[in-house]
Formats: sequence, C-alpha cells, structure tokens
Amino acid sequence: MKEIESTSGELKSRRKLLTGIGILSLFSIWRTGVFNKKKTVISCAPPVQKETMKLLSQDGRLVEVDIAQIKSTLGKISDQDLQGWIKKL
Repeated sequence: MKEIESTSGELKSRRKLLTGIGILSLFSIWRTGVFNKKKTVISCAPPVQKETMKLLSQDGRLVEVDIAQIKSTLGKISDQDLQGWIKKL
C-alpha cells in the first residue's frame, strides 16, 4: 500500500510542477504582446487648415477653392477675356 501512496504523491508534485511551468510560460507569451491591444494615439496638434484661394466662378460668384485642387495658372487673362467667359444671366 505504501508504494501506491508514494506514486500518487509523486504524481501530485509532478502535476504541480508542470502546472507552474505552464503558467510561467503563459506569462512570457503575455509579456511579448500577443494579447495586448493596440493603444490609440490622440493627436494634440491643432488640425491642419487647408489653404484656400478665392476665385470667380463662371456664373460670376466668388467661391473659395482648395489650392491643391487648382491646376497651375499660366498667367493673368485680360478683362475682355474675362467678360466673354462670364455667363450672363
């Protein structure tokens, strides 16, 4: 009977040892970042303001347009070209 009791005691101590090793291995996996969520970063800088330019539309209204949307202008046009370009209502 003592042999059976001694083997069950050894099994219990072995199970405790293996359980401890398993828990320690889980801690190392947890520390590497497998289970970590990505932290969101909040920007403290003020929002970037788009640069706009006031231009005259074809129907004669003054509108603001983002500079990034404008193709480069070749030069100024004459007054007569402008008057011919504006649609008369």
